[in-house]
Amino acid sequence: GSVTPKRWLREFRVDHSTLEALEEGQEVTGDIFTEIQRVDVTGTSKGRGFSGVMKRHGFGGKPRTHGTHESFRGGGAVGAGADPGRIFKNTRMAGQYGNTQVTIRNLEVVRFVADQNLLLIKGAVPGPNGGMVCVRASKKQPR
Repeated sequence: GSVTPKRWLREFRVDHSTLEALEEGQEVTGDIFTEIQRVDVTGTSKGRGFSGVMKRHGFGGKPRTHGTHESFRGGGAVGAGADPGRIFKNTRMAGQYGNTQVTIRNLEVVRFVADQNLLLIKGAVPGPNGGMVCVRASKKQPR
């Protein structure tokens, strides 16, 4: 086809009427969001590496005094003893934090700047500055 290699390649599901209006290799700009007030933004959250339970899950930590020894930021006990004799699934522990796909729903579209092809969105957009995100019209309305 007439498409040159790009850094990012994504596929999007569209209905038949939209597909007929597009041609192969045609550039799709942000003006498709001019009529839309709310969008869902999907991106990869910032990776924070192997993090402890205080940073990853917001644990309070242990007292600094009263005999605590070298475990101020530890998670504490995780099991319940001989019965059940195992650790339950989804127990909050230290581990990889961030670098996962995150979707923020119902963000407000402020406006579209046509000459720069910029879509201005109010709210928390996942990922680092300059990161790749997927923007689509919101499926659910805010409460």
